[in-house]
Amino acid sequence: MRLIDFIKERILFVVISIGILIFNSILLTALNVDLYAIIFIFIFNCIGILIFHIYDYLNKKKYYDELISNLDVLDKKYLISEILEEGSFLDSKILYYAIKEAAKSMNDEIASLKISNNEYREYIELWVHEIKTPISSCKLLIENNKSELTKSIDEEIDKVENYIEQVLFYTRSNALEKDYIIKELNLKNSVNKVIKRNANILIERKIKIETKDLDVTVYSDSKWIEFIINQIVSNSIKYIGSNECKIKFYTNKLGENIVLHIEDTGIGMNESDVSKAFEKGYTGENGRKFGKSTGIGLYLCKKLVMKLGLGINLTSEQNGGTKVSITFPINRMMIFEN
Repeated sequence: MRLIDFIKERILFVVISIGILIFNSILLTALNVDLYAIIFIFIFNCIGILIFHIYDYLNKKKYYDELISNLDVLDKKYLISEILEEGSFLDSKILYYAIKEAAKSMNDEIASLKISNNEYREYIELWVHEIKTPISSCKLLIENNKSELTKSIDEEIDKVENYIEQVLFYTRSNALEKDYIIKELNLKNSVNKVIKRNANILIERKIKIETKDLDVTVYSDSKWIEFIINQIVSNSIKYIGSNECKIKFYTNKLGENIVLHIEDTGIGMNESDVSKAFEKGYTGENGRKFGKSTGIGLYLCKKLVMKLGLGINLTSEQNGGTKVSITFPINRMMIFEN
């Protein structure tokens, strides 16, 4: 709280007070009161007014400075209501009441929204599990009635299954801490599971798979890691090149990190698309051109790796392929094998 601001706020009161003192002095002079008495009364009143304003300024400055200081150190500013104290002057009491009531209303609203979101999340999860049954039935029918037509239908069902999985992981991503287990996993096993899952379309598109130095142990949640890898592989398949199609998986040790690289020979991305690749809903030039992108896959990958304490990076160039790198921090419990 600055002194100049306090003076500006009180200037009218000070001017009126001085005006009244001058008027009283003139009145006392007209009543033939001794001049020294008039001067004494004028100075005495001025000192009283000055002491009052000094005390008021110091009292309010202490309160508001402490309030601003507490607010500055808070990461979540809305928690100011939890540490706010009621002051000794009227303005602070009104401010205290207003902030407490606003915080109470906000907490009630947040609680209501959390209940609604949890109900929606539970419904989506239930829906996903229920829809898996007819999908499995369709796959069984296709398996027993193989033809060119059912082969095409199977590819489309795989896409539907992937989108459904996206929905499930997206709904769970906001409460990831309740749905993951960090344990030792081998990246080779995780990558192989993703390759096996996409085996049919990889064979159909004649996409070669190359793996190198994947026998690496890291600590993370296997289910979420496989989902992330699968999203990256799905993107690579969507925008793979027409000649010498290849997806390469390999790792290297970088300082105190293990980095898994997933590199393809696809059509690549221009510089502006690379900088926005992880933004929610961003489809880029390739997505608009081919109409295959939802703009959710890479966004979800970025969100999940951050929740898991990992890192992710994407590099690409037009007609030069794309490389996505996932960084796993190493601690003393983690093992890197050549």
